[in-house]
Amino acid sequence: MTDDRLKLFRIVAWALVVLALAGIAALFVLSPRVSGGSSVITSDHGSPGLGGPFTLVGDDGKPFASAALAGKPYAIYFGFTRCGDVCPITLGRLVKLRKQAAADDRLNIVFVTIDPAHDGPAEVGQYDKAFNAPIIGLTGSQAQIDRVKKQYGIFAQPSAHPMPGKEMEHSATVLLFDRDGKLAGTIATDEGDGPALEKIKRLL
Repeated sequence: MTDDRLKLFRIVAWALVVLALAGIAALFVLSPRVSGGSSVITSDHGSPGLGGPFTLVGDDGKPFASAALAGKPYAIYFGFTRCGDVCPITLGRLVKLRKQAAADDRLNIVFVTIDPAHDGPAEVGQYDKAFNAPIIGLTGSQAQIDRVKKQYGIFAQPSAHPMPGKEMEHSATVLLFDRDGKLAGTIATDEGDGPALEKIKRLL
């Protein structure tokens, strides 16, 4: 091989390497993030069309209409009571941030189960009480839960390889809504407490 051809070969080879690296980087940027080994998919939901009216079942077994949330901002999180890590950590964090914002009476925390087959009103109620703070726990039929998941842009499905505490894969992002029921922001699992607290304060 002549020097000119060798030089051309090296240029082409390096160009292919650069293109391959760019493709890998694009996959990381465009793919949903996976939270901490718990098979929980997280994403930022910025669509202003998320949310809307719904009727589910409260932990008292009675219908709960979203109209009851009107007039007060709320943080809503979708998870399940058997969740071994991200769900209790996220709800516990929301309780802490609400207290730091001095907003116990001014911000509702809403927990919606994605596993109604195992999480009836009793299970959701017991789960909420474990946090020693006011949390609105909701369940319902599978059809009701599927409808609300779609409204709020939530991904959730049984894990292909279930382990205790990780039987479901689901979006782990907290959605923040203002007093008019409009999406005002999100809190990601890997977001620092400082920025998350500022988002909550802006809702009040």
